[in-house]
Amino acid sequence: MIMVSNPKRVLHVVSAMNRGGAETLLMNVYRNIDRTKLQFDFISHRREACHYDYEIESLGGKVFQIASLGKVGPISYVRELKRIIEKNEYVAVHAHTDYQCGFPVLAAKLSGVEKRIAHSHSNNWGLGNSLKSKIKLRALQMLIKKNTNHYCACSKEAGQFLFGGDEIEQKRIKVLKNGIDVTRFSSQNFEDYFSVRNEIEIPNDAKILGHVGTFSESKNQIFVLKILKNLLENRKDIYTVFVGEGPLKKKIEFEAKRLQIEDNVKFLGVRSDISRLMNAFDVFLFPSIFEGFGIVTIEAQSLGIPCIVSDRVTTKTDVGVGLIKYLSIEKDNEEWLKEINNAFTLKRPTQEIITRNISELGFDIKDSIPEWLALYDIR
Repeated sequence: MIMVSNPKRVLHVVSAMNRGGAETLLMNVYRNIDRTKLQFDFISHRREACHYDYEIESLGGKVFQIASLGKVGPISYVRELKRIIEKNEYVAVHAHTDYQCGFPVLAAKLSGVEKRIAHSHSNNWGLGNSLKSKIKLRALQMLIKKNTNHYCACSKEAGQFLFGGDEIEQKRIKVLKNGIDVTRFSSQNFEDYFSVRNEIEIPNDAKILGHVGTFSESKNQIFVLKILKNLLENRKDIYTVFVGEGPLKKKIEFEAKRLQIEDNVKFLGVRSDISRLMNAFDVFLFPSIFEGFGIVTIEAQSLGIPCIVSDRVTTKTDVGVGLIKYLSIEKDNEEWLKEINNAFTLKRPTQEIITRNISELGFDIKDSIPEWLALYDIR
């Protein structure tokens, strides 16, 4: 008699399953769970196919494409989510939409789902600090708290921002580390260093400042361009490589032309060979205005790449091998220029030391899988 697997299912609500910090984390978890026991489905707010959609379906998951909250309003949005939830028997609904998490968990509550999880992935929200914005944030926080019974965050700071200090003090928030798949980011490959440069037409002896992330206000790519402009005043063999897509990409492309540095900037779009591309970077720049965690900095350090990041990124991203510097984005650019030039000549630690530290600090995703399974009561 053949036993047919009937795994429990969890619905994850995200903006879209493109390569972003939260989405990459979810895929790292999804690839490493026992999918005969647990399956993931996803709500995407894009009508077009996203980067991870095909892989999700190949692993046995479903992607439901629905209109966003902003397009249809809260009543229609909750009704559509409720319809999907009730049609599929989910053991949990896990929302990753930060300050909008209250709407998916409300739909889950109305549908009788016992585990309703709100997950904070950011320590700010990009809508300013006006009185109106603060009142709106407070109302959205109240909606989350009224309908959520499990709180998760990528860091203590992210949890405190979305759920409030009192929740942190009561230890109601579970911090789930943004782990990486070490097998994908554990080889400093010199063949990649040269093949990528040949592919994107950058000389082998030039220096590359790399950035991976969605083109958005929070990622602050405009700052990367300003730094490149400053560096090119003294030497012409420096290039910036952007990997990713996003709503502000055209603005960044325009700014590169306005600064007359477009010949030294490469836009590679969304790619599946991130580790290969990153192996060609000499320095990784990550000047975020706000950031829940910054999982890509762990990936960069795993490959032995020196990282210069803003002090808005939590220092918990330091894996302790001397590869990361935290600098203010509000001060003069001179300190950034100095640290970048120092990083060009930095002696990189061995892969053995890097991998050991990442594992000991709990950033190997395989080590955190039991925590994710426990969250959904999977044994």
